Order: sequence, then structure tokens, then C-alpha cells
Amino acid sequence: MTPHRNIGFVAAAATLLAAAPLSAIFERWTWLIQAAVVVAVVAGSAALSRLGRLPLWGQVLAMLAGLTLGLTWVFPGGTELLAFVPTPATFGHFGDLLQASLQDMRSYGVQVPDVDSLLFLAVLGIGAVAVVVDVLAVGLRRPALAGLPMLAIYSVPVAVYVDSVPATPFVVGAAGYLWLLVTDNVDRVRRFGRRFTGEGRDVDVWEASPLAAAGRRLAVVGVIAAVALPLAVPGMTGGLLNNVGAGPGEGNGRPGQGGSSGRVDLFAALSGQLNQSEEVDLVKVSTNETAPFYLRLGVVDDLRPSGFQARVPTGKSISRSLSDPVDNAPRGVDRQRYRATVEVTKNLNMPLLPVYTEPVKADDLNGNWLYDESQQVIFSKRDTARGKNYSFDYVRSTYSPAALRAARSLPSDSPLMRQQTERPSVPAVEELVAELVKGKSNDYDKVRAIYDYFSVENGFTYALSTRNGSSGEDITDFLATKVGYCQQYAAAMAWLVRAAGIPARVAVGFTNGSKADSGTYVLTNRNLHAWTEVNFNGIGWVPFDATPAAAVTGSVRSAWAPDVDAPEEVTPSAGSTTAPDAAGPSAGPNEADRLDKDTDQGLTLDQGAPVEESPVWPWWLAGALALLALLAVPALRRSALRRRRRVRTVTPAATALPVPGQRGETREVVVGVDAEAARADAHAAWDELLDTLVDFHVRVDRTETPRATAERLAREALAERGDAATGVRLLGRAEERARYARDPLTEAELQPALRTVRGALAAGADRRTRLLAALLPPSVLQRWRTALAERSAKAVTTSGQIRQRMTRWSPRRLLAGRPAR
Repeated sequence: MTPHRNIGFVAAAATLLAAAPLSAIFERWTWLIQAAVVVAVVAGSAALSRLGRLPLWGQVLAMLAGLTLGLTWVFPGGTELLAFVPTPATFGHFGDLLQASLQDMRSYGVQVPDVDSLLFLAVLGIGAVAVVVDVLAVGLRRPALAGLPMLAIYSVPVAVYVDSVPATPFVVGAAGYLWLLVTDNVDRVRRFGRRFTGEGRDVDVWEASPLAAAGRRLAVVGVIAAVALPLAVPGMTGGLLNNVGAGPGEGNGRPGQGGSSGRVDLFAALSGQLNQSEEVDLVKVSTNETAPFYLRLGVVDDLRPSGFQARVPTGKSISRSLSDPVDNAPRGVDRQRYRATVEVTKNLNMPLLPVYTEPVKADDLNGNWLYDESQQVIFSKRDTARGKNYSFDYVRSTYSPAALRAARSLPSDSPLMRQQTERPSVPAVEELVAELVKGKSNDYDKVRAIYDYFSVENGFTYALSTRNGSSGEDITDFLATKVGYCQQYAAAMAWLVRAAGIPARVAVGFTNGSKADSGTYVLTNRNLHAWTEVNFNGIGWVPFDATPAAAVTGSVRSAWAPDVDAPEEVTPSAGSTTAPDAAGPSAGPNEADRLDKDTDQGLTLDQGAPVEESPVWPWWLAGALALLALLAVPALRRSALRRRRRVRTVTPAATALPVPGQRGETREVVVGVDAEAARADAHAAWDELLDTLVDFHVRVDRTETPRATAERLAREALAERGDAATGVRLLGRAEERARYARDPLTEAELQPALRTVRGALAAGADRRTRLLAALLPPSVLQRWRTALAERSAKAVTTSGQIRQRMTRWSPRRLLAGRPAR
């Protein structure tokens, strides 16, 4: 039963490793701690059931019971017995968490905070996968099939991300799966018996056979290829070579830093782009409407204590037929149908498409694009707007103030009223709104009172030198200082309208840009903007732009939301533009503000060219140099070894030297040679010859004597080269004398003989062999492989000895050795 228990715990650990990609979804690691607790309880229940020799169905029931106990312990409902025994109310609590998770999945995007409902859903899924993996790997002994439920965990972040999931969690999950396969293989070998080599040598169970070693190498190469291939192949997103894409956090002026993939943080993108001095084209739009309104990108309508956030949109495919609001226009609302063609540049890389309000038909878009009718946005979970060209029909609505005044308030129990009027309690805001709407009897007059409040007459000015944000503290500061840009104006008006009990949200998109001769509007990062939308019962979402018109390039004012800062009373026609020409903003109250207005005009979301990025070629050059240095290591190692063998002490022959005597006569003294040095020189020359043979792919037989090897080479490889044949015979004779004779050969010139033999071998080899011998010498690579194999074998032997010694202290062995009473 011990091997089964080992595989069971490895299966549990592999399940946790396979869940590593979920780290890309959650902000913190709370999910991993809770999942580890639940999986540990499941694995313990499985081990206990096998200890009791229960059948497979009994093991499954035990693991499900353990899963229930673990979930009860981690997600208590307050009615449990002994803190972990579930009651019927506990299962009701679990049902409430599952139901809440459906709503929270629409409300949150990556990265997800620690929300109990989503944590419960993630831990429940991991625990269920742990049960299935244990059944497949231990109960059915099919560990390869366990990869399917592990892959199901990996598919969760893949489905949420617009870009691909980071590579590191995938490698961790793959390592867990390979660990499970290796453990099962080792267990099968242990149960089969002991292993032996062809020579009869006993092999430790952890020492890889040639087939197993090849399988492990293929597994490692497969994982590396699966990670590296998307990084290098053009067109595969999410790799290290793709530097454009949505990312979390605040915008910083760099491409792809505007928001997260599941829920784009539109306000975070604003903060990093307002002060960019460069202007870059983002969208080109052509429409048959003479004076179009703003082009929309997204909606920010989830108001929390930290400020406004975007909800994750949901909807149906844009290729399906959409509702046409022209058919049911209420009295006082004029709705006209128009057509527009949009060309998105490569500088806008978001999972949202810019469209005019209320699209009714879209062309040239694939099935990856969906339409959220409540938010009126077109989005995708697998594609981005970058480089898209498409056309769509849309409905432009204009409203008379009389129609808006006649609209009744939404009932208090309406889902739209509950959701779009939700807000944190800020006493200063509540007091201000109560004063502004005092005496107003309808929603429009209340909204107009709030809208008119954001005027120059009341002290409001436009400037960029303010804190970015839309939390209660930020809004309070803005209302106190009355200095801000479009984010503060739009968010503050939406907050105040909600405080008045009227649904409101913030829309983000483009104002009208400069109009080319062909009738095409060119929209840049300076046309990005935020404004407020207010919902009126029976009419829909009506736009109000509280930002001073003179500060916004391409600003549009209307009959129901006129320019309150106009020097004289102006009654523009519906849809007319009262702001200055789109070519540039008007001057503000002072020169500093005018410069601010020139640099902001909206928010940029994933723009690609505004910032001068550091050149890429130094990194490529450094990488190429590092690669060349790495490739040069074997050649340098071979050169150093050849030099070390060549600089040994040259052994002189025996010489008679004249030495003066005591009485003036001269006598001769014979100086002998250093036999050990001569023997070492012969060995070094012979080793160099063998390495040279390996480099040039000449067969080396270690069982031959030096004389036999030299004669074979002179007869086969060097048959037509007399000097080389003579040299190789000299090297063989020197090695033979160094091994077996009392006196080594001392008068031979070994180094010239080596050079002659090497030159002859190089002349007889092809170009590829000579190139490899110079750059990647096979003798060096062979020596490295041999050293690695020896160290691996030594480590395996040492670990086997350690395990053998530890078995002497096994409690089972000690109990088995005790005499029976």
C-alpha cells in the first residue's frame, strides 16, 4: 500500500502545481493556501480509504467527503458542528457562494481581489480536479489521462486572458504532470522487480534506462519548445517578443500599459498619458453624419470606495442582428440612422472597438467580437482592435429638454436603479447634492442643476496638475479645489447624479478630431476623453459632458446639455458643435492652463508611439555576443587543453658536460634525463593524439595497444601520407615505452609529429568535420558528457546508499524483527 500512498500524495502535489496558472487571475495567494488545505484533506481521505482496503467507489466517496469537510473548514457558514462538520445550512451557504460567483465573474476582471465567492469557486474546482486525478492516477493506474483535468485548470486563465497566460505557471504545471508520470513509472519498475544491465550489473530503480532517459529528454525539450515557440514565432501573442498588449496597473505612456485583459482599467490608462507631448493617430472614422457625437470605447460604472471601475462586459456575437431603437422612439426623441467606417491604427491595442452609440449592424468583424447591449460596447476576449477595419450602422439620438423633463423616475426596486445608483457614503457629496437639487421636481432638472454647477462661474477650471483618481477622497478634493481634467469632471458628475437617486455612469472614448478633405475624422491621443451618461426612464442613456468645452478638442454641446460657460446665451440646434474648431483648443483663463489643455485632451488607451522607447538593437547585439561567447566555450577549452599539453618541460637527451676539477684539469660529467618528465610528455602527446582522432571522427579503440593503434592509423587513415605515418608510429612508440619500459623514449620530437598527424587528418576530412573540430570539438563535448554521466551515477549511488541506510531504521522493519509473545 505504500507505493499507492506515495502516488496519491504526488498526484495531490501535481494538482496544486497544475493550478499555478490561476496565479495570473488572483491578486494574492490566498487561493493557493486554501486550495492546499482542501487538496491535503482530499489526499488524506484517499490514503485512509486505501489503508482500509476500500474499493474504488468507496475511495471516491471518501475523497468527496474529504472535499466537503475541507470546503466547510475553509469557507464556514457559521452553522457547522465542531467548526468543520457541515450542516444543511452549510450547503445552503455553498449555494449562495456559487450564485454570487456568477455575478462577480461579470463584475471583476484580472487581477481578482480576494472575493469569497470566486475563491470558493476556484478552490472547489481544484479540489474536484484533485479527486479526478487521484482516481485516474491511483485507482485506474492511468496517470497519462490525469493531464486532461489538469489541462482544464489551465484553460480557465486562457479563456479570461486576451493575451496568452505567462509561461512560468505553464512550466510549473508541466513539471507537476511529468513528476506524476515519473513516479508512476518508478512504482511499476519496483513492483516488477530489480533491473539489470546487459552486463549483469544491478541498476538502481532511479537510474534511467536508455529509453527512459530519452523520454525524459524529450519531455524537457517539449516543455521548452512549448514555452519558447510562442516567444519567437511572429503572430503568436503574449510572448516576450510581443511588447504591445493590455497590462495591469496604471498607464505610463508605454504601449500596452493601459489596463488588464479581462477588465480594462480605463482610468488607470488616463493617468499615464495626459502629459505626453507627442501626438499619434489612433483611429480614422468616416461617417455620413454631418456633426457626429463622441466615438465610444468603454463604460466605467462600478462605483466602489476606491473609485469607478469597469465591469467585465457580457453579450452576444456582433454578427447577430441587434435591436434597432429607431422603431420605438418616444415622443421628443429624434433618432436617425447613419453609417460609419472605422480604421484602427496599430497604436490602439485594446479588447474594445471604438463605435458610435447604439450600433445596430456591424460588418467585417469575426465571431470573436461580442456586443454588450447594456453597456453599448463591442468587446472581445480573444482579439484586440489593433489594425482592424470595419463598418457599422448606428442610431444617433437627440433629445428635447421637454421630453427629458417628462420622463418619470425609475422605480426604486428596479435592477438598473439599484446597480447604477450604488455609491459609497460621502457626507460632503450628499450635502452638496441635497443643496443643488433642492426644489427640483423631475430628474432632468436635477441633472441640469448638477451639470450647471461645474462651470467657470462657480470657480471650476481645467488643469492637469491634479491627482488622478475617482475615489471618494479624490472627488472631495476635486470639489474643494475645483481644478481637474475630464476624469474628475465625468466621475464627479456621475457620483453627484447617483447621490440624487438617478442612474449614471462614465463613458470613455474619443471626441471629434480634425476632419480631412475626404470627410474622414482623424482621432489622436489628444481626442481621448471621458464624459457622463445619465439614464432616463423610457429614453435610455443620455450624454452630459461637464468638462469645460474650451478645454476639450472637438467638444460637442447640445440643446439638453449646452455650454454653460458660453459668454452669451446660445441655443444650439440638436447635435450642433459649439466648441471651438477641432483643430485646436481655445485659450483658458491663464497660460499655464492653456498649455495643460494642449497636452491632455483625453485619455490614451494602449497607444504605441507617444514615448520614445530605447532602441532594441543593443539587446539583440548583447544577445548575439552572449550566444557567440557560449558557442566559443568548447573551442576555447580545447585550445587551452592543447596548450597545456604542449608547454610541458622538453626532455633533453643524455649529454656529457665538461666540469673543471680541483687541480685545474677538466673532466666530463654525463647529465641524465628526467624519466618522469619524459614519461609525462609521452602520455600528454598520446592523449592529444586520441582527442585529435575523436575531433576528426576517426575510430578510437581503447582496447588496442599504442603500437596497434599507431599501425592501424598508418595503414588506414594515413596510408598515403608518409610523414604522418612516420609521426604516428613515433607517438605510438613513445607511449608504449612510457607505459611498459623502464626508460622512456627521450630523443623524439613529439610535438612536430603531432602537428604533422593533425594536418594530415584535417586534409583528409570534409569541410563540415573541420568546422566542427574547430568550433565544437567532439572530444570536449564527449569529455563533458562522460563527466556528467559519472556525477549523475555517483549521485544515484549515494542516494541509494542513503535510502538503504535509512531502511535500517524503518519502524516496519523494527516491528517485523521483534519476537512474538
